[in-house]
Amino acid sequence: MALAFLSSAGAQQDSPHQDAASKRLSQAVFAGGCFWCVEADFDKLDGVVDTVSGYTGGHVFNPTYEQVSHKGTGHYEAVRVTYDPDVVSYDALVSYFFQHVDPTDPDGQFCDKGDSYRTAIFVNTDEERETAEMEIHEIDESGVLKAAVVTKVLKAETFWPAEEYHQDYYKKNPLKYRFYRTTCGRDDTVRDIWAKADDH
Repeated sequence: MALAFLSSAGAQQDSPHQDAASKRLSQAVFAGGCFWCVEADFDKLDGVVDTVSGYTGGHVFNPTYEQVSHKGTGHYEAVRVTYDPDVVSYDALVSYFFQHVDPTDPDGQFCDKGDSYRTAIFVNTDEERETAEMEIHEIDESGVLKAAVVTKVLKAETFWPAEEYHQDYYKKNPLKYRFYRTTCGRDDTVRDIWAKADDH
């Protein structure tokens, strides 16, 4: 699945003026380090109609960015993805997610280290869990990565939207965002990590 899903796959999302209320939409939650970057990546995927940066998986009610970043809340930085399953499947979302993170890092992502920056997939159903776990199994069995996948598959919990200034950060502050993403080495690292996948 992920092995055949190239990072460049997917066109721009449908027009925001599309009548989303008339469509059967679903939601999925992914933690992949900096939620600015995860949000920006998923917004490029055809079938994704909305993304929200936030916090989940911890024990603090209505956490703040300061708490999640520094005070051991147990929360992950995560993104809630609203998508049209008639356009993009949950399977495809999971594959796309893995192709945009380092799933072998137990300490965080790229230049961001700490529990809140670890990777995880938050599942709502047994079917979603099976899909995520099968994807991990296939990646490990393929040998395309230099280490085993450590991304956790966790039961979905309350998702707390982050502060407004974090939402669509890459659109509101494009220069700061691009500088952060480049200096953090996210794209270069992902490209190197998944290089062997091109041969499969």
